[in-house]
Amino acid sequence: MTTGEGATFRGKIGAPLGVILAGGQARRMGGGDKALLPLGAGTLLSHVVERLAPQVAALALNANGDPARFAAHGLPVLADSIPGFAGPLAGVLAGLDWAAGRGASHVVSAAADTPFLPADLVPRLLLAAERAGTPIALAASGEPPRAHPTFGLWPVALRDDLRAALEGGLRKILDWTERHGAAIAPFASRRFDPFFNINRPEDLARAEQLLKGAR
Repeated sequence: MTTGEGATFRGKIGAPLGVILAGGQARRMGGGDKALLPLGAGTLLSHVVERLAPQVAALALNANGDPARFAAHGLPVLADSIPGFAGPLAGVLAGLDWAAGRGASHVVSAAADTPFLPADLVPRLLLAAERAGTPIALAASGEPPRAHPTFGLWPVALRDDLRAALEGGLRKILDWTERHGAAIAPFASRRFDPFFNINRPEDLARAEQLLKGAR
Protein backbone atom coordinates (compact mmCIF):
# COMPACT_ATOMS: atom_id res chain seq x y z
CA MET A 1 0.00 0.00 0.00
CA THR A 2 1.30 3.43 -0.87
CA THR A 3 1.21 6.50 1.33
CA GLY A 4 -1.28 8.02 -1.09
CA GLU A 5 -3.73 5.16 -0.55
CA GLY A 6 -3.55 5.57 3.23
CA ALA A 7 -4.11 9.31 2.97
CA THR A 8 -7.11 8.79 0.67
CA PHE A 9 -8.92 6.45 3.04
CA ARG A 10 -8.03 8.51 6.09
CA GLY A 11 -9.63 11.49 4.35
CA LYS A 12 -12.86 9.59 3.69
CA ILE A 13 -13.69 9.03 7.36
CA GLY A 14 -11.59 11.77 8.93
CA ALA A 15 -8.31 11.25 10.76
CA PRO A 16 -8.97 8.82 13.63
CA LEU A 17 -7.91 9.43 17.20
CA GLY A 18 -5.66 6.97 18.99
CA VAL A 19 -5.98 5.32 22.38
CA ILE A 20 -3.22 3.29 24.03
CA LEU A 21 -4.63 0.53 26.22
CA ALA A 22 -2.81 0.31 29.57
CA GLY A 23 -5.68 -0.61 31.89
CA GLY A 24 -4.57 -4.16 32.65
CA GLN A 25 -3.13 -5.43 35.92
CA ALA A 26 0.15 -6.88 34.54
CA ARG A 27 0.03 -9.94 36.81
CA ARG A 28 2.67 -11.85 34.83
CA MET A 29 5.10 -8.96 35.31
CA GLY A 30 4.44 -8.85 39.05
CA GLY A 31 1.76 -6.15 38.91
CA GLY A 32 2.18 -2.39 38.63
CA ASP A 33 2.35 -0.29 35.48
CA LYS A 34 3.88 -2.41 32.76
CA ALA A 35 3.74 0.56 30.38
CA LEU A 36 6.24 2.45 32.56
CA LEU A 37 8.90 -0.27 32.50
CA PRO A 38 12.20 1.01 31.09
CA LEU A 39 13.17 0.08 27.54
CA GLY A 40 16.22 1.60 25.92
CA ALA A 41 16.34 5.30 26.70
CA GLY A 42 12.59 5.45 27.42
CA THR A 43 9.71 3.28 28.57
CA LEU A 44 7.45 0.79 26.86
CA LEU A 45 4.85 3.53 26.68
CA SER A 46 7.19 6.10 25.15
CA HIS A 47 8.05 3.68 22.33
CA VAL A 48 4.36 3.05 21.62
CA VAL A 49 3.65 6.80 21.65
CA GLU A 50 6.53 7.44 19.26
CA ARG A 51 5.11 4.98 16.74
CA LEU A 52 1.39 5.70 17.06
CA ALA A 53 1.24 9.48 17.56
CA PRO A 54 2.26 10.39 13.98
CA GLN A 55 -0.55 8.20 12.62
CA VAL A 56 -3.49 9.79 14.49
CA ALA A 57 -5.05 13.22 14.99
CA ALA A 58 -4.71 13.06 18.79
CA LEU A 59 -3.64 10.44 21.30
CA ALA A 60 -4.85 9.40 24.76
CA LEU A 61 -3.98 6.72 27.29
CA ASN A 62 -6.50 4.37 28.87
CA ALA A 63 -5.41 3.59 32.45
CA ASN A 64 -7.03 3.37 35.86
CA GLY A 65 -5.89 4.81 39.17
CA ASP A 66 -3.97 8.03 39.74
CA PRO A 67 -3.32 9.62 36.33
CA ALA A 68 -0.42 11.68 37.71
CA ARG A 69 1.95 8.74 37.35
CA PHE A 70 1.76 9.17 33.57
CA ALA A 71 2.21 12.96 33.60
CA ALA A 72 5.66 12.81 32.01
CA HIS A 73 4.14 11.46 28.80
CA GLY A 74 1.80 14.43 28.37
CA LEU A 75 -1.27 12.41 27.35
CA PRO A 76 -4.86 12.70 28.53
CA VAL A 77 -5.57 9.68 30.76
CA LEU A 78 -8.94 7.99 30.32
CA ALA A 79 -10.23 5.72 33.08
CA ASP A 80 -12.63 2.85 32.44
CA SER A 81 -16.28 3.78 32.90
CA ILE A 82 -17.12 0.08 33.45
CA PRO A 83 -16.06 -1.02 36.97
CA GLY A 84 -14.04 -4.06 37.94
CA PHE A 85 -11.28 -4.25 35.32
CA ALA A 86 -13.58 -5.25 32.48
CA GLY A 87 -10.71 -5.78 30.05
CA PRO A 88 -9.52 -4.07 26.87
CA LEU A 89 -13.03 -3.50 25.54
CA ALA A 90 -13.61 -1.13 28.46
CA GLY A 91 -10.55 0.78 27.30
CA VAL A 92 -11.89 0.91 23.77
CA LEU A 93 -15.15 2.31 25.15
CA ALA A 94 -13.26 4.97 27.12
CA GLY A 95 -11.52 5.95 23.89
CA LEU A 96 -14.79 6.09 21.97
CA ASP A 97 -16.40 8.32 24.61
CA TRP A 98 -13.38 10.63 24.47
CA ALA A 99 -13.50 10.70 20.68
CA ALA A 100 -17.22 11.49 20.70
CA GLY A 101 -16.51 14.53 22.84
CA ARG A 102 -13.99 15.72 20.26
CA GLY A 103 -16.31 15.16 17.31
CA ALA A 104 -14.24 12.31 15.85
CA SER A 105 -15.78 9.37 14.04
CA HIS A 106 -13.21 6.63 14.74
CA VAL A 107 -10.57 5.50 17.20
CA VAL A 108 -7.59 3.23 16.64
CA SER A 109 -6.45 1.26 19.68
CA ALA A 110 -3.02 -0.18 20.45
CA ALA A 111 -1.64 -2.09 23.41
CA ALA A 112 0.82 -0.28 25.69
CA ASP A 113 3.22 -3.25 25.82
CA THR A 114 4.01 -3.51 22.08
CA PRO A 115 7.01 -1.25 21.47
CA PHE A 116 7.50 -2.29 17.82
CA LEU A 117 3.95 -1.81 16.49
CA PRO A 118 3.78 -1.04 12.74
CA ALA A 119 4.39 2.53 11.63
CA ASP A 120 1.62 2.05 9.05
CA LEU A 121 -0.93 0.48 11.43
CA VAL A 122 -3.60 3.16 11.02
CA PRO A 123 -3.70 3.50 7.21
CA ARG A 124 -3.78 -0.26 6.77
CA LEU A 125 -6.65 -0.67 9.25
CA LEU A 126 -8.55 2.08 7.43
CA LEU A 127 -7.92 0.43 4.07
CA ALA A 128 -9.00 -3.00 5.32
CA ALA A 129 -12.30 -1.65 6.67
CA GLU A 130 -12.94 0.30 3.47
CA ARG A 131 -12.31 -2.66 1.21
CA ALA A 132 -14.38 -5.08 3.30
CA GLY A 133 -17.21 -2.64 3.96
CA THR A 134 -17.12 -3.36 7.70
CA PRO A 135 -17.32 -0.90 10.61
CA ILE A 136 -14.37 -2.49 12.44
CA ALA A 137 -10.91 -3.66 11.38
CA LEU A 138 -8.39 -5.69 13.38
CA ALA A 139 -4.67 -6.17 12.83
CA ALA A 140 -3.29 -9.66 12.33
CA SER A 141 0.07 -11.34 11.83
CA GLY A 142 1.47 -14.81 11.37
CA GLU A 143 0.67 -17.60 8.92
CA PRO A 144 -2.21 -18.15 8.88
CA PRO A 145 -2.93 -14.62 10.12
CA ARG A 146 -3.88 -14.41 13.80
CA ALA A 147 -5.91 -11.41 14.90
CA HIS A 148 -4.56 -9.03 17.53
CA PRO A 149 -7.86 -7.68 18.90
CA THR A 150 -6.32 -4.86 20.94
CA PHE A 151 -5.15 -3.31 17.66
CA GLY A 152 -8.31 -2.17 15.98
CA LEU A 153 -10.25 0.53 14.19
CA TRP A 154 -13.46 1.31 16.10
CA PRO A 155 -16.39 3.55 15.05
CA VAL A 156 -17.77 6.01 17.57
CA ALA A 157 -21.24 5.16 16.24
CA LEU A 158 -21.05 1.77 18.02
CA ARG A 159 -20.10 3.08 21.45
CA ASP A 160 -23.58 2.73 22.98
CA ASP A 161 -23.81 -0.82 21.63
CA LEU A 162 -20.44 -1.59 23.20
CA ARG A 163 -21.46 -0.02 26.51
CA ALA A 164 -24.61 -2.16 26.63
CA ALA A 165 -22.60 -5.29 25.81
CA LEU A 166 -20.09 -4.60 28.59
CA GLU A 167 -22.82 -3.81 31.10
CA GLY A 168 -24.38 -7.14 30.10
CA GLY A 169 -21.19 -8.99 31.00
CA LEU A 170 -19.44 -9.38 27.63
CA ARG A 171 -15.66 -9.24 27.94
CA LYS A 172 -14.01 -10.88 24.91
CA ILE A 173 -13.25 -8.54 22.04
CA LEU A 174 -13.88 -11.11 19.31
CA ASP A 175 -17.28 -11.98 20.78
CA TRP A 176 -18.32 -8.38 20.22
CA THR A 177 -16.68 -7.84 16.82
CA GLU A 178 -18.40 -10.94 15.45
CA ARG A 179 -21.73 -9.18 15.98
CA HIS A 180 -20.77 -6.31 13.67
CA GLY A 181 -18.24 -7.69 11.22
CA ALA A 182 -14.54 -6.99 11.32
CA ALA A 183 -12.04 -6.79 8.49
CA ILE A 184 -8.57 -8.23 8.97
CA ALA A 185 -5.48 -6.19 8.13
CA PRO A 186 -2.55 -8.63 7.84
CA PHE A 187 1.00 -7.54 8.69
CA ALA A 188 4.10 -9.48 7.73
CA SER A 189 6.62 -10.68 10.31
CA ARG A 190 10.12 -10.01 9.05
CA ARG A 191 12.82 -10.27 11.71
CA PHE A 192 10.08 -10.65 14.33
CA ASP A 193 6.36 -10.14 14.81
CA PRO A 194 5.67 -6.37 14.95
CA PHE A 195 3.01 -7.10 17.58
CA PHE A 196 5.51 -8.79 19.90
CA ASN A 197 4.34 -7.82 23.39
CA ILE A 198 5.91 -7.76 26.83
CA ASN A 199 4.26 -10.22 29.21
CA ARG A 200 7.20 -11.54 31.25
CA PRO A 201 10.64 -10.30 32.35
CA GLU A 202 12.28 -12.40 29.64
CA ASP A 203 10.16 -10.62 27.02
CA LEU A 204 11.53 -7.29 28.20
CA ALA A 205 15.08 -8.62 27.89
CA ARG A 206 14.34 -9.75 24.34
CA ALA A 207 12.86 -6.34 23.52
CA GLU A 208 16.12 -4.71 24.60
CA GLN A 209 18.00 -6.95 22.18
CA LEU A 210 15.53 -6.26 19.36
CA LEU A 211 15.80 -2.54 20.01
CA LYS A 212 19.58 -2.67 19.70
CA GLY A 213 19.23 -4.55 16.42
CA ALA A 214 16.82 -1.94 15.06
CA ARG A 215 19.33 0.90 15.50
